[in-house]
Amino acid sequence: MATWRDQVALVTGGARGIGRSIARRLANEGASVCVNYLARADAAESLVSDIRANGGRAIAVAADVADDAAVEGMVDRVAAAFGPVTILVNNAGISHKGTLDNYDADKLERMRQVNVDGLIHTTRAVMTDMRRQKYGRIVNITSIAGLGTALPGNAFYAATKAGGQILTLRFAMELGPFGITVNAVAPGFVQTDLTRGSGNEAAWKERAQQIGALSMMGRVGEPDDIANAVAFFASPDSGWITAQVLAVDGGRMDYIGH
Repeated sequence: MATWRDQVALVTGGARGIGRSIARRLANEGASVCVNYLARADAAESLVSDIRANGGRAIAVAADVADDAAVEGMVDRVAAAFGPVTILVNNAGISHKGTLDNYDADKLERMRQVNVDGLIHTTRAVMTDMRRQKYGRIVNITSIAGLGTALPGNAFYAATKAGGQILTLRFAMELGPFGITVNAVAPGFVQTDLTRGSGNEAAWKERAQQIGALSMMGRVGEPDDIANAVAFFASPDSGWITAQVLAVDGGRMDYIGH
């Protein structure tokens, strides 16, 4: 029976924010972890150092998930270091606010390349070994935006995340016969460096209070809230759970789609 110590995890966009918490949580469970990053080598290497200092196994690998060849090379490096990937967490993603009035085709295309094509590239890169081993856990980090929230300015971002959710269901269907589960975690508004922005503390607290008030739990999320859900789907014990999209959002109430 598979155990956490047998697992090799690849977390894309793992240097900061939600990805950082996911990588740390999987390492704490006992998995070997590859922290993927694009620009923040310092953050990725500091996380790897922390994991190793606590007795874990980790490496950092730079790759743009929108680049198919770079993804293949990254997966090969992980296999050389730890063995074939058994857990893939598709966390890398970008967002741009936009409306019909200020639509930017170039920004939308780059967002699609990362949020949708990136998910395809990584899944294709790990699926051969997962099929051969008859085992795999794939967890896609999408967003409640893809389920249809009323937060203004994220229509095009939401479209890319909805694409990721549909791919989750379809890939689960294709890969299920090989013992591979494919699920998605759809975060609500989570406190990270990105969401906090460069404003002052008072402005952040006001914004967090306003958005938190839209949820049943009355607060915004923390990265560990998402990491906990990912660990559930990634667990060796979650082998009969697939094709699920789990909203981890504190019970947000501003949906427009259902």
